[in-house]
Amino acid sequence: MKILVIGPAWVGDMVMSQSLYRLLKQQHPAAQLHVMAPAWCLPLLARMPEVDRTILMPIGHGALALAQRWKLGRTLAHEEYALAIVQPNSLKSALIPLFAGIPCRRGWKGESRYGLLNDLRSNKRDFPLMVQRYMALAFDKARMTSASALPPIPYPQLSVDTAQQQAACQRLQLDRTRRVLGLCPGAEFGPAKRWPEQHYAAIATRWLEQGGDVWLMGSAKDKEVAATIRALLPAPTQARCHILAGETSLAEAIDLLAACDVAVCNDSGLMHITAAVGTPLVAVYGSTSTEYTPPLSHKVESLFTDIGCRPCFKRQCPLGHLKCLTELAPDRVWQAVMRLCPDMTTGA
Repeated sequence: MKILVIGPAWVGDMVMSQSLYRLLKQQHPAAQLHVMAPAWCLPLLARMPEVDRTILMPIGHGALALAQRWKLGRTLAHEEYALAIVQPNSLKSALIPLFAGIPCRRGWKGESRYGLLNDLRSNKRDFPLMVQRYMALAFDKARMTSASALPPIPYPQLSVDTAQQQAACQRLQLDRTRRVLGLCPGAEFGPAKRWPEQHYAAIATRWLEQGGDVWLMGSAKDKEVAATIRALLPAPTQARCHILAGETSLAEAIDLLAACDVAVCNDSGLMHITAAVGTPLVAVYGSTSTEYTPPLSHKVESLFTDIGCRPCFKRQCPLGHLKCLTELAPDRVWQAVMRLCPDMTTGA
């Protein structure tokens, strides 16, 4: 039996997808699981032992490219997949399994995909968490009446390459003899997810004062915010604050986040990666909600304000004040860091 999954395009969503893949392998241990995804998600799939083959999605996000989808589908037809699972909600994402002639094509209703999918699910409200919606696709439709019918969530568990981890530390001249606080101050979604730079700097200052190192993680887009945070630190400690944003591949970021003693992250792809490698995590929420995309880990504290206008799920604050983030005090986050890493105060 072969199963084709059309995976999501966002890094955080792809991490959460591993819960679906784990369930599929539990039910069909001998099945071959193939996942199609954009190039930037392939390093994540390489760290999921459940995935037997990755297939590059060569078509850019938002492009219909009907002829290219037809050609790709027909190329995959020889695989004779028994089941296709389409995780994205768009109409175009369901075309390749149809063109590949896969007999069972499963997914959520999305953009009027009648006919494209023949195992169509429409009761999203009965599955409030995104990961629950992914998990439900591992089971027959008749069984999935609500989230209560699901088994316990099999948390994502990305594998860590210790040799690559050591090589990255050497290349970036990172000292592993001191305790490491990872900070992930970016968020691709928008400013309404980003805890203020001065708040991150306050946490970094306290950690550095206790003798630890700080690693500022992120993509090249996060270099500016990382530099701002470092510039706000006391001058004598700045040398132990390392800007790694834009300096690592995604695979290296996975390994380096696994090397941190604790991390503070916005609701972002790196937050989900941190949870999936088992690093203790303080997750900071602004416009979004833990009731939809929580970090999936037993070693996490999620923090947010109780301001009445959140969660609004907007990229930009519609009221222009960002109080959901600015009013989340560094003291609260620091206390959570200390609960997750209590021996830091002893110098251990």
